[in-house]
Amino acid sequence: MMGDRSPVGLHYVEDGNPAGEPIVLVGSLGSTLDMWRPQLPVLTGRRVIRVDHRGHGESPVPAGPYTISELAGDVVALLDKLGLDKVDYVGLSMGGMVGMFIAAEWPERINRLALMATSAGYPDKAPWLARIEAVSTGGTEATAAGSIVNWLTPDYAAAHPDTAAWLREMIENTPDAGYLACCQALRDWDHERRLGDITAPSLMICGTADPSTPEDPHGATIAAGIPGVRFERVDGAHLLSVECADEVNALLGEHFSLR
Repeated sequence: MMGDRSPVGLHYVEDGNPAGEPIVLVGSLGSTLDMWRPQLPVLTGRRVIRVDHRGHGESPVPAGPYTISELAGDVVALLDKLGLDKVDYVGLSMGGMVGMFIAAEWPERINRLALMATSAGYPDKAPWLARIEAVSTGGTEATAAGSIVNWLTPDYAAAHPDTAAWLREMIENTPDAGYLACCQALRDWDHERRLGDITAPSLMICGTADPSTPEDPHGATIAAGIPGVRFERVDGAHLLSVECADEVNALLGEHFSLR
């Protein structure tokens, strides 16, 4: 299953060692591939492929609504374009959902899987309905302040105002139509029944202060559903790749046997 419509050509950037083992990094709603800059130092030996979702960054913005199936189809199409049969994969939030979908539907494409601050589905649709209404009427500027509160703990944001401002600008610069269409994909996302079909060795990292995808129920559902998953907690909010970069990098290093 390659999504509900044809895949789009995603914007991506390659870093690291072109001859290294490929690893794909896919981020959250409202982010660009720049959110993974803190991970680059630990991945210098790998062929690192950072990706903008459709509707985000420099990727195309097709008409919505989107589905996670479509976003996953975009990534698989990119792997095909790059001639990559199998990759390691790191996904945070919406990027983690894309990773779970690929790992369940195309298990032959994922070697090892790392998930952060993500969910297999949202039984309570009310927050997404409210977000969709806000973005429909006020664009991404209407949700940026609330998103930063979710992305970073108050103490971290106060101590790192430049980082908070950079991330807020990232959200505000996300195309309104792309952000809205991805919110609709998240509203409809439901993959819990497929977690047991993920066979890739998996790591799940939860933030202890994450208001968006807290351990109960989101992280706990994934921990219970993916066979043999390694479950870890770090003391941060939602955008763990930034706020908890040192801890996340250490866990990624262990999971992917980085040297």
